[in-house]
Amino acid sequence: MTRPLALFDLDNTLIDRLAAFERWAAEFAAERGLGPAAVEWLVETDADGSMPMDVFFGLVRERFEPAEPAAELWRAYRARLPHLVTCRAEVLDGLDRLRAAGWAVGIVTNGMTDNQTGKIRRTGLAERVDGWAISGAEGVRKPDVRLFEIGAGRCGTSLAGGGWMVGDDPDKDVAGGRDAGLRTIWIDRGVAAADGADHVVTDVLTAMELIIEMKPGGRER
Repeated sequence: MTRPLALFDLDNTLIDRLAAFERWAAEFAAERGLGPAAVEWLVETDADGSMPMDVFFGLVRERFEPAEPAAELWRAYRARLPHLVTCRAEVLDGLDRLRAAGWAVGIVTNGMTDNQTGKIRRTGLAERVDGWAISGAEGVRKPDVRLFEIGAGRCGTSLAGGGWMVGDDPDKDVAGGRDAGLRTIWIDRGVAAADGADHVVTDVLTAMELIIEMKPGGRER
């Protein structure tokens, strides 16, 4: 029997990417003697991760004129950020509970392969999921259905049986998951609006509890 599928976004769903970025910005500014105003600028310009990072580091170089080229700044950032990211113990436990309840659990995330893989491994998520799909490794990005298909396959199942997608992005996670034939749970962080999600929660733990209460295929009991 094919296990029911539960896919999760990574940044600001399973992990707090914003908090990690704020730590990185504080370190970057302190190392270069840039001051608190630089930290504020870095966080604002990042726009909660919506700014493409190659563009972001081009802007960083224009503003602060570091010796390193933008590509090197970006590489150093990708190497450092996984060390600043954490995943709550309750989230790791929730993933364990989902798998114990019979769900195939995976991560589907946009981003560079080294950065996202580092986050997944260093936070302990790698041992708590059946597989993951990263856009940088696969050459396709959410909301493209193909990344969800790859994620399902890495978990040893497929999209044919339906399932769930959980994430904080209205387009990439909610609309993308819906187009992939999945029911969706939107993590409302108060920074965007989403239409069409099957459930709206403010914390991934609530999403996990909702899924555990579902029958295979996403049918509510």
